Amino acid sequence: MKRARTLKEGLPGLRETLRFLTPRLRPHRAMISACSLAMIAEVVLGTLEPWPLKFLFDRVFTPRPTVRSALNTALERLDVSTVITVSAIAMVLIAGARALAEYASEVGFARIANRVLAELRSDLYRHVQGLSLSFHHRARSGDLILRLISDVNQLRDVAIGALMPLVANTMILVVLVGVMFWLHWRLAAIALGMLPLFGAWTFLLTGRIRQAARDQRRKESAMGASATEAIGAIKVVQALGLAGRFAEGFDRRNKKSSREDVRTARLTASLGRSVAFLIATSTAMVLWYGAQLVLRGELTPGDLLVFMAYLKAAFRPARDLAKYAGRLVKASASGERVIDLFQRTPEVRDLPDAIPAPAFQGRVAFEGVVFEYEPGRRVLDGVDFEVEPGCRVAVMGASGIGKSTLAGLILRLYDPESGVIRIDGRDIREYEVASLRARIGVVLQETLLFAGTIGENIAMGDVDVSPDRVEYAARLANAHGFIEALPKGYETPVGERGVTLSGGQRQRIAIARAAVRDARLLILDEPTTGLDGENHRAVIDALERLAEGRTSFWITHDPAVAARADRIFYLEDGRIVEQGTHRELIRTGGRYASLHARRSAENPIDGCFPRSCEESSRLAAVD
Repeated sequence: MKRARTLKEGLPGLRETLRFLTPRLRPHRAMISACSLAMIAEVVLGTLEPWPLKFLFDRVFTPRPTVRSALNTALERLDVSTVITVSAIAMVLIAGARALAEYASEVGFARIANRVLAELRSDLYRHVQGLSLSFHHRARSGDLILRLISDVNQLRDVAIGALMPLVANTMILVVLVGVMFWLHWRLAAIALGMLPLFGAWTFLLTGRIRQAARDQRRKESAMGASATEAIGAIKVVQALGLAGRFAEGFDRRNKKSSREDVRTARLTASLGRSVAFLIATSTAMVLWYGAQLVLRGELTPGDLLVFMAYLKAAFRPARDLAKYAGRLVKASASGERVIDLFQRTPEVRDLPDAIPAPAFQGRVAFEGVVFEYEPGRRVLDGVDFEVEPGCRVAVMGASGIGKSTLAGLILRLYDPESGVIRIDGRDIREYEVASLRARIGVVLQETLLFAGTIGENIAMGDVDVSPDRVEYAARLANAHGFIEALPKGYETPVGERGVTLSGGQRQRIAIARAAVRDARLLILDEPTTGLDGENHRAVIDALERLAEGRTSFWITHDPAVAARADRIFYLEDGRIVEQGTHRELIRTGGRYASLHARRSAENPIDGCFPRSCEESSRLAAVD
């Protein structure tokens, strides 16, 4: 992808990030108002802090002020000890009240930021889960995790630690500039004369910091994706002796990220030193000219003290901008990445008038279905068929020919380019996606178990399931025996991805998970691949019982599995080139018969021939 040359051409920056977050702040308007009042109180109290010192200087240290004013006249009437006492008490009260106001605003805004960004992370997680499989095939899981955790954390840290202080100090700056012009407009003009130079230099450096931060986040993303990939496939990495190669790649990306981090720190430090120099220059000019005014009697020492205090406070936002520049531009880069992810729209989503899917009978029809992962490269090309309820269909063909794609289309993991897929006579796009998938049982070739107990993994097939139903599903899947033999039975915890169990055991738990759902429509995608003889027979027996009376699609390369089906579809070049029963296709002597003969010579098939689809439909109706 071509890199943007200017900020305008690039992804949304900090302003767009704040604009994106604004709607999420609206539910917290009451707390924001209270925190804003506390911030305003902090600003007002901050402007009062230097005045007790002014009273001390003008009454105690300068008994006969050369500048006559009503305030100075009133101070001359007060006893010196009274002025000292009142000034000391006032300093304590003002400082204490300001500390309370500052505490209230900081804690309040921190609570708001944490709530909003926690909601943002949850919404982002749901959004990522809802994105189509085509997006997830292209994306790298490490990059997605970095956006979900690190980038959102970056926004939270900046909102609490940098943005809110800058907002408060900007308010202080506006008030103090007004008071400074009220005290002495010529001193104020000298003090602010350096602002154009400061602004130009800051704009130049922050642009470079922003680009460096973007580069760093990209390199961190690549590093995270590399680590996730290697750790996720640690068994293969160790078995093939690839640990050193992956470690070298990680080190290389780590060093690149570190160099970008140093570059960002160097630019931020350069901005901070430049700002400090400009502030010192402006302060020196004000001090020199203000001292001249005091000597000429145009200004009291207390006035100059107050002015210098205001000048110091007025330059605080400038110092903070330099201090937080790196964090702010990192937040900008993180915000761009979060917004970019939110802007990805799912290719498969509910239509405006979608309805919940009812319990299916199991009639499935494809009408002229065309699908392609990339333009011009069709995986399925005009597929037509209709399957009656209760029928078992085996889908066969060479690897990569589109068998799993056909199953994915039934689940609406993808939508076809053209054509219609119907279940029980209705276009599946008319159903809500989540409810459609909840009505279909699935057993995949790659069985993944999740962190938790075996019972919890089986129960994931349905949100509301009793322990008795879990045990019934396990018995149906030939899993109850080995589960009971485990140390804690159904409460036995399984390792991540179920690596503590054998392949056959994991597959039978997956069958039990599908059985818990009690769906009338099943997708069985290569469910016996990689299993040894004993596990193969146990899984086939469990699948036979699971599929009894249900419409089932068996995606398989195994002739023994296909021979048990009521109908067999043989895919080639995106089309169903042969279909029929096992006996019919053997008699025709076509592609299926050749494949069957070749595989049978290698692995003899159990003598099991199918029922007719009509018989399966009668069983489904009775069930």
